Amino acid sequence: MVTDPRPATRASTVDQEAPAIGRSPGGGRIVVGVDGSPDALAALRFALAEARLRGAEVQAVSAWHYPDTFGGPVILAGDYDLEAIAHRALDEAITATKDQQTGLTVNLMTTQGRAASALLDAAAGADLLVVGSRGRGGFAGLLLGSVSQQCVHHAPCPVVVVPAPPG
Repeated sequence: MVTDPRPATRASTVDQEAPAIGRSPGGGRIVVGVDGSPDALAALRFALAEARLRGAEVQAVSAWHYPDTFGGPVILAGDYDLEAIAHRALDEAITATKDQQTGLTVNLMTTQGRAASALLDAAAGADLLVVGSRGRGGFAGLLLGSVSQQCVHHAPCPVVVVPAPPG
């Protein structure tokens, strides 16, 4: 089942018809950050596998925000739609992991705001928060990105940081 209201916050459900093996009622909720990076895709794959083991649902979250500026308005050249980019990253990740979703409930949320804040808010009441070790940020040498670091330090639930895929 897929529902897709498209305001700034989007909640969609992907629920395949096949029964989930070992699914117990009230299996909880796993929140995962998705930003279009290889690390985020690995985090989504981990969250889906963990949800299957726990009988939990997955909430995939993608956040976007206007760039910071000092002293003036934000001017984006051309047709640069940050919200659409976030929706596309989430849609592509969901499509890439379709084979792992059978029997699972996957809720999609795209929201305006900084990634760490959006994930921490979504993690309220969750059983687990899953993030990639690094996202799309510009500091390639860091082992742990700023979003994953903020989540580890401030999440209201356990956090799994999924390392970058090999290669």
